[in-house]
Amino acid sequence: MIKKVLQFFSLALVFAACTQNKAEVSIVDSENQDSEWISMFNGENLDGWIPKIQHHETGENYANTFRVVDGIIEVNYDDYNEGFDDRYGHLFYEKPYSSFHMTWEYRFTDQWLEDAASYTYRNSGVMFHSQDPNTILKEQDWPISVEWQMLAEEKEGVARPTGNMCSPGTDVFFDGEKDPRHCINSTSETYKWDEWVRADLIVFADSLVIHLVNGDTVLRYTKPQIGGGTANRFDPTIKIDGKPLTEGFIGLQSEGQGVLFRDLRIKELLKQVPLD
Repeated sequence: MIKKVLQFFSLALVFAACTQNKAEVSIVDSENQDSEWISMFNGENLDGWIPKIQHHETGENYANTFRVVDGIIEVNYDDYNEGFDDRYGHLFYEKPYSSFHMTWEYRFTDQWLEDAASYTYRNSGVMFHSQDPNTILKEQDWPISVEWQMLAEEKEGVARPTGNMCSPGTDVFFDGEKDPRHCINSTSETYKWDEWVRADLIVFADSLVIHLVNGDTVLRYTKPQIGGGTANRFDPTIKIDGKPLTEGFIGLQSEGQGVLFRDLRIKELLKQVPLD
């Protein structure tokens, strides 16, 4: 299933229909790929990654929040002796990307700091098209970015999809219109907190974004751009509302909930999907 959806990297694209200016894309398999897969994580240390945690300077990995254990990147709060104190953090990959396909696996742990906001329970994410971590101010909470939101079941029997979109300091178009919601839910199933989940993120610069969960497409949206709210205490010269987000950095989130990341890989896509 996933091969039929994802093997499109030299991009023979057929636009099957346009509804409210949104192109429904039929992706045709091709043996030729734009680039090779790159492993984003060496399995041994955090070389190539840059931490940025609220209340701390860029590059400071406060209390060893991000660590490597048994070949896995852990978000771990064992050394948070003073509590969470709104230390929203991100671990950024060293270089920006524009059009790309990223894939990873994640699962939550049973560690959650009770002084963190209640919505952070079994909640994390991967930010993309983010501002440069070196431009994030010491007291800024979230980077201006778009998020592939990771959620797990909170209450048994209550739906809580994963692979959603959240937009700190940004806007996106959904069903052909700019969507005012901070988060847009996907159509995914609900997964247990201790279950490994495969995530895929396919981005074509500032045109089309696709989220996949365990090989199934669960969300599409277009035209990511700077705007909206939620991000706070940022440098106002960075937040130019309406500016298209054609590229940016990728960051793994820490919000008070323990989470594990493995098999992080990325492939650059050399061509861009037109919207018209």
